[in-house]
Amino acid sequence: MRILESRHLLWPDEAATEAFAARLAQAPGLMNSSIELHGSLGAGKTSLVRHLLRALGVTGRIKSPSYAVLESYELPQGEVSHFDFYRFADPREWEDAGFREIFTRPGLKLSEWPEKAEGMLPTPDLRIWLDTQDDDSRRVELQACTAEGQALLQGLPA
Repeated sequence: MRILESRHLLWPDEAATEAFAARLAQAPGLMNSSIELHGSLGAGKTSLVRHLLRALGVTGRIKSPSYAVLESYELPQGEVSHFDFYRFADPREWEDAGFREIFTRPGLKLSEWPEKAEGMLPTPDLRIWLDTQDDDSRRVELQACTAEGQALLQGLPA
């Protein structure tokens, strides 16, 4: 996959993750993008998504889609689809569940464990790699894979 631009960050704690999510929520074009989240178990993928959903205005309980594979949220600014492909076992599930249709319509798509659905997912606009350090900080790499992803990176408020 071609990477158009990348950035490296260090999140020393949960507050830094929350602050990044708040900035990302303000980025122009976010609500019609596809973002993949990569990292080992416990790297903070779901935590980042929860902070982002809160920053976008989701209230109430935010469930992890670990068992359901998909949780959707209707917001005034558009639909958010949060996928967790960790337990994804059969490519036929992709078609049967209507995921192809979800990825073709407007809205924000957030995909955890995208490698489990490799070959089925379209090219993401942005890939976020989270790597836990010995001191529990996170090394983060943001990779823009499309022009829209590049615009997201460039539109992130400081």
